[in-house]
Amino acid sequence: MKGKLSNRNFTRRNSTRSAAAAIAAAVTTSVLVIPAASPASAQSRSPIGVAINSVDSTCKHNGRNYIVRQYFRGVQRYTLRCGTTTWGWKHIKLRHGWNAGMDGKINNAIANGAPNGRGGFSIYTNQCPPVERFRTIIGTPAGLNDVLTAYNVTNLASARKC
Repeated sequence: MKGKLSNRNFTRRNSTRSAAAAIAAAVTTSVLVIPAASPASAQSRSPIGVAINSVDSTCKHNGRNYIVRQYFRGVQRYTLRCGTTTWGWKHIKLRHGWNAGMDGKINNAIANGAPNGRGGFSIYTNQCPPVERFRTIIGTPAGLNDVLTAYNVTNLASARKC
């Protein structure tokens, strides 16, 4: 049925087609609003690799490029290699100490920390101004996604402004 309304032509739609179109739109919309897996769930992965208590013996028998731990930030993988006294696991052990606590802090900083402007990720306190408590630096001669170093930050001058 055709008619005129304010000098415009209009056509009456078939109510069955309109209902089908509405259902199709609702199904499409419902598919779009179903949340995908959150990045936080992907970040909760534990670090993988050589057991913490056997990293020392593993690095004694393997070269500096041997990967001993893997950490994840979403789907991005970061590795800790045996390294040397200036980067990697050997550097961290020599300069900052290595144990399960250090391994957990590295994992937390990479998975949940804020970018720190040094090519890595840091954990900050939840105060104003936030104070940096732990830092990782990424990028070694062996790879761009390798842990160069990781350490507790004790210098309060490193705090960002609110």
